[in-house]
Amino acid sequence: MLESALRRRANLPILRLLAESWQAFEALSARHVRQLGLTPAQFDVIATLGNTAGMSFRELGQRTLITKGTLTGVVDRLEAAGMVARQTAPRDGRSTIVTLTPAGVACFEHVFPAHLAHVAPAFDGLDEEGRRRITTALVELRDRFLSAAARQGGLVEHAGHGEVAS
Repeated sequence: MLESALRRRANLPILRLLAESWQAFEALSARHVRQLGLTPAQFDVIATLGNTAGMSFRELGQRTLITKGTLTGVVDRLEAAGMVARQTAPRDGRSTIVTLTPAGVACFEHVFPAHLAHVAPAFDGLDEEGRRRITTALVELRDRFLSAAARQGGLVEHAGHGEVAS
């Protein structure tokens, strides 16, 4: 029992660093996204749909960091702004495909490169080996959380599971 408690406490520095890393990223990212005229959730949807033929709500939910309940409202607002359109999936009439409109594509082509340039200085001085080490560690940590969630009956669907964009 004592050993188990000590092991759990040994994880606290990792959990704190994970939370602090996310908060630091959000502080850097969210302000810039708002300056571009979008909310972080809207940016997430536009960035995810960019350079695709569109995707179902389910796939969009798996690929974004937005909860299912919030995703519908975000897509509703983007649709009202003329950035996205919904259409019935050709092979499954029960599924809805969300695509960028021409205005959404123009937005993506403006905001996505601008945001990548904005966050790029955070990676200055990081060589390929450093990128590889961080990527490997993050994939391992993500997979450990997904495995723990699966063992405990939690939601484990994640489109990127096992993949890392290069």
